[in-house]
Amino acid sequence: MTDATADHQPTPARLRGLTDLLDALRRATNGDKASVADLLGALGERSFTPLLLAISVILISPVSGIPTVPTISAVIIVLIAVQGLMGRRHLWLPGFILRRRVDASKLRRGFDWLQKPCAWVDRHSHARLRLLTRGPARTVAFLVCVLLPLTWPALELLPMVTSVGATALALLTFGLLTHDGLYAFLGYCVIGAMGALVWWLI
Repeated sequence: MTDATADHQPTPARLRGLTDLLDALRRATNGDKASVADLLGALGERSFTPLLLAISVILISPVSGIPTVPTISAVIIVLIAVQGLMGRRHLWLPGFILRRRVDASKLRRGFDWLQKPCAWVDRHSHARLRLLTRGPARTVAFLVCVLLPLTWPALELLPMVTSVGATALALLTFGLLTHDGLYAFLGYCVIGAMGALVWWLI
């Protein structure tokens, strides 16, 4: 698998929220190992936004503690977001990334850990503040998805820090997917809080 159809096409019906996203990812982790191609393929290859959301959600879980996962995930997110900004019709990822494999049992445990909070978020989301999810605001969101992960490789030894950044991106992309600007706004708030904390520490 080397392509995913771009964001302007309809999102697969099964990906209406985070619970659907987790279910789709679980279907790709039935064996001992799961490749990046397996995980992306499980999302239907229909949109950039669910791909960005899926990777961010995985990094919120304890899976972010697996060595090299934050760095590889950052590379994938940046590649997806850059191509989204370019308006590409198809997503391209290099073969060595698509072939990258992770222990499927660790992924399944991460999905189980996320099940309840994801279900809660799904129950409390609906279309609102759409100004933050379309037009120029959508472009800004993809730009954030390019810039923020660039810091993750240097922070890989601090998995909780990566998880906080991933939470911000997950909130932002979930807002885009569901047209719920409140979650996009919360994502920006998390990024602002992170920036303020780093400024204070410096």
